[in-house]
Amino acid sequence: MQLEATELTADELALQREVREFLDKRLEPGTYELGLGMTGATDPDFSRDLGARGWLGMALSSTYGGHDRTAVERLIVVEELLARGAPVSYHWIADRQSGPSIQKWGTEEQRQKYLPGIASGELSFAIGMSEPDSGSDLASLRTKAEPTEGGWVINGTKIWTTGALTATHILALFRTSEHKHEGLTQFIVDRNSPGLTISPIPFIDGSREFCELSFENVFIPDSERLGDIGTGWAQNTGELVLERGGVDRWMSAVTILEHWAADPAIRDNPLALADLGSLAAKEWAFHGLSLSIARMVDEGKSPVTEAALVKEMATRYEQDCVEAVLRHWDRAPDLTSDDPHEALLARALLVSPSWSIRGGTNEILRTIISKGLASA
Repeated sequence: MQLEATELTADELALQREVREFLDKRLEPGTYELGLGMTGATDPDFSRDLGARGWLGMALSSTYGGHDRTAVERLIVVEELLARGAPVSYHWIADRQSGPSIQKWGTEEQRQKYLPGIASGELSFAIGMSEPDSGSDLASLRTKAEPTEGGWVINGTKIWTTGALTATHILALFRTSEHKHEGLTQFIVDRNSPGLTISPIPFIDGSREFCELSFENVFIPDSERLGDIGTGWAQNTGELVLERGGVDRWMSAVTILEHWAADPAIRDNPLALADLGSLAAKEWAFHGLSLSIARMVDEGKSPVTEAALVKEMATRYEQDCVEAVLRHWDRAPDLTSDDPHEALLARALLVSPSWSIRGGTNEILRTIISKGLASA
C-alpha cells in the first residue's frame, strides 16, 4: 500500500475557484437547508443546475453524456459542495458510484439509457444492499432473483436503503444461486416496478432518508441485469472503493466545524484553540489522503485497501469533530432552533454514531486493511 503526496495543479485550482464563485451566487446563506456532508437535502433543481454546468458525471465518457474529466476534478467539485452543506442527496449516489459502475459493467444499451440522465441530474439512484438479519456480512443476503421467461422475479426485503423514496432507480444486489459470493448478481430496478413497496424508516433526527424495500414477485427484464450472472460481489466491491475513499468520509461535520471556528470567543479559550488546531490539521491530512486516492483511480489503479484505511480513520474523525464542538458549546443544541447551525449541530449529535457504520463498519474495514497489508 502506498499513498503518494500530491497537490492540485494550476488548472485544478482554477476549477476550484470557478466552483466557489458559482456556489457564492447559487447557494447564498439562508436560501437552502444546510446538510451534513453527503446527506444534504434533496433538491432536483440544484442537481440539474450542476449537471448543466458539467459537474455531474464528470469522469463519465462524453459518448454517454459525461465530460471525460478526472477523478481529481470531481473531488474538487464535491469538496466545495460538501463544505457548503449543499443539497446533494438527489444526485449523490448516481454520480459517485452508480454511473461509473454502469459505464464499466453495463451493456451498450444500459449506458445509452442511464448515463446521460445521471450526468444531467435527471436520474437519481439508490443502492439496494443491506438486508434484515444480514448485519455486516453482505454476502449472507437472501433476497432472491429467480429466472423466468425474459427476465427475473425478485422476492425479499432490503433495508437501510438511503434515498430510495426519491430515487428513480435502485442498483440492487440479489442472490441468483446458493454460492455465497459467486451467487450474487446486480440489477437495475425501476422504483415504480409493480410489486415493489418503498417504506421510509424515520431516523432518530426525524429524517426519512433510510427506506425498507419489499419485493413481492417483482419482474425485472434480463436487459436490466448489470454484468454477468454471479459477478455482483466483485462489482459491488469495486463500487465501495468509490464510496469509501472520497472526501465525503471526512466532511460530514465540516460546516459545523467552520461555523464554530469563526466564533471570536475561541481566541480567548486555549482548550478550544487546541481542539480546533488538532482537528484542522487532521482535516488537511484527510484532504491529502483523498486526493492521493483520486490520483490512483485516474492512473487506473484500484486502491481498495487505501480507501478502507481512509474511511476507517475519517469517520472516527467526523465524530471527534462533533464531540469537540459540543465540549465548547454553552448549552444543549436544539434540533428545532431557528439558528440553522445550532439545529445542524443537534442533528449531528443524534446521527454521528451512524457515520462509522455506513459504508462498512470499522471492524469490517480493519479486516480489509489487514488482509491488504498482509498481501502487499
